[in-house]
Amino acid sequence: MKTLVTTAVMAGLLATSSAALAAYPERPIEMTVPAPAGGGTDTAARKLATILEEKLGTSIAILNVAGGGGAVGATQFLRAKPDGYALLATWNSPLTTVPQVQKVAYDAASFTPIASTSETAYTLCVKADFPAATGAEFLAELAAHPDKYTYGNDGIGGTMQLAAERIFQAKGVKAVAIPFGGAGETLQNFLGGHVDIYGGSISPVIPYVQSGEAKCLIVTSAAPVAALPDAAGLASLGLGGEETLLWRAIMGPKGMDPAEVEILTRAIQEAVNTPEYVEFLATRGEIPNVVTGEALAARLQGEYDALARVAKALGLGN
Repeated sequence: MKTLVTTAVMAGLLATSSAALAAYPERPIEMTVPAPAGGGTDTAARKLATILEEKLGTSIAILNVAGGGGAVGATQFLRAKPDGYALLATWNSPLTTVPQVQKVAYDAASFTPIASTSETAYTLCVKADFPAATGAEFLAELAAHPDKYTYGNDGIGGTMQLAAERIFQAKGVKAVAIPFGGAGETLQNFLGGHVDIYGGSISPVIPYVQSGEAKCLIVTSAAPVAALPDAAGLASLGLGGEETLLWRAIMGPKGMDPAEVEILTRAIQEAVNTPEYVEFLATRGEIPNVVTGEALAARLQGEYDALARVAKALGLGN
């Protein structure tokens, strides 16, 4: 009798668990975006959320928690329950770059990696009269004149600065970093002649490349980028291992149910590859890129380690 009762109880528990999983998600999901409303990460998250709502059959509320280069929102998210109803839509910088220059309460292992969604390169551009026409000539010019040229970037210890320095350190060249508040501010100072080199995201500078006012000579991806056909990919410069990208991902709280993670992963993969989302990304100079689970965790840790070496060489640290 004892065995029969135990078996019946176990069967009941399994049935209850299966039913609960079959119902997931059965209520709205809250998606934290550790950035201001209207920015690149926010608009990408909102667009993805509208498609995910259809895939998952529930609504998704966006919560913007800006500050600290994304660290404030990521830290607040640590309090979220791992019940499948709290997600973090972030870009890589809060997880791999910000910890290099400020104290944070988390590391990559503090979250459940679900799936990356998209990526894009950064670029290094100069004015039309700069004495170089290719990426190789650009690096040769910097090597011949250490610290002669200034390059704008997204702030001390920001992803763009570390991306540029990975290239410069690998080639033994030096340029003077000038920090700004983001790609828009960097671009205006570059166009105004206050810095020699634009370092930032691709989409803001494209109109000036098309007008002939600027020429982009290097992208920070290993492969070239179609939007900038004259810019060298790092692999062609022998620097394929120094790739640094801006990429976005959906993370969960630590300790999530693997079955719920699998449901979310499938939904995100489907959403990212819809023609609607692919077209949306193309208008922003981004491409779909879905990396999941352990592979995403390895990507986070690998990038963190690479940027830590660069930050240490620059004398940066938290």
